Amino acid sequence: MSEILSQSEIDQLLAALTSGAVNAEELKKEESKKKVRVYDFRRPNKFSKDQIHTLQVIYENYARSLSTFLSAQLRSPVQIELLSVEQTTYDEFMRSIPNPTILNIFSLYPLEGSSIMEINPKLGFAFLDRLLGGPGTVPEKTRPLTEIEQTVMERLAQKMLDYLQEPWSSIIEMEPSVERIETNPQFTQLVSPSEIVMVVSLETKMADVLGLINICIPFLVLEPVVDKLSVHYYYASSAQKFSKENTELIKNKLERTQVLVRVVLGRAVITVKDLLELAPGDVIPLERSINDDLEVIIGQHTKFLGKPGTYNNRYAIQVSQVVKEGTDDE
Repeated sequence: MSEILSQSEIDQLLAALTSGAVNAEELKKEESKKKVRVYDFRRPNKFSKDQIHTLQVIYENYARSLSTFLSAQLRSPVQIELLSVEQTTYDEFMRSIPNPTILNIFSLYPLEGSSIMEINPKLGFAFLDRLLGGPGTVPEKTRPLTEIEQTVMERLAQKMLDYLQEPWSSIIEMEPSVERIETNPQFTQLVSPSEIVMVVSLETKMADVLGLINICIPFLVLEPVVDKLSVHYYYASSAQKFSKENTELIKNKLERTQVLVRVVLGRAVITVKDLLELAPGDVIPLERSINDDLEVIIGQHTKFLGKPGTYNNRYAIQVSQVVKEGTDDE
């Protein structure tokens, strides 16, 4: 609605036009001017704030899952927190990472194109040292990966990427797959330098080693699902998953899951000399009496005690006592 002038304001405007204080032609030109919004064509914003927020929710869930996986895989506490989710150009991202570094090039089938998971060299070598039996130390000087280290890192990266499926499942069912590993950012040209990419930075700490895991996904890869990147759609899709049919399906799968069961007959400590001199017929005394219950171990925990025996001409164990009930956390 246009503003209505009072009679006194109209008189003042006419007086200003008559005296020449206000030029009528300038007023017409000012009215015809279009309002201009500043826009950087070198770095256009292709992700909205709502889409960025949805990506933050997705990768916060991913950070928790990845932290649990790495802690178990490396047998050392690993803390991972989402540091930032931002859009930038591919050239700026490549300039921000060290050289050499560990670049895991991966695909997100059925989405087309390739993405990057960059692991800081200090973190990468600490992971490798733990996987190969070491304490998790980092070499003083950064060097390229050997063929064995590259194979081990590729397998670890594939397992890390597999945990992307669950947080992304509300948007799209994807299958991440590692294509290759590079160490020099200059030789990794997935898209044009000016192409917009989404960069997720995960701050990762293992013991005294602190570094970043950066996930770089070009906009062209996410373009087919960018319309679904809304918080409302994400939570609505997540709520639909917890139906009775899905609950029964998960329950049936869990009930058919196979677990390793071990029964410990007893333990003994002998010298290496005695071990080398063992021969058929020798007897090793155990610390357990013949009347004592045996430990029944499920996974890594003693769950039951039982009596040994036979059943249908097979060795068997009869459960006599429950040692530890399972919890929701387990």
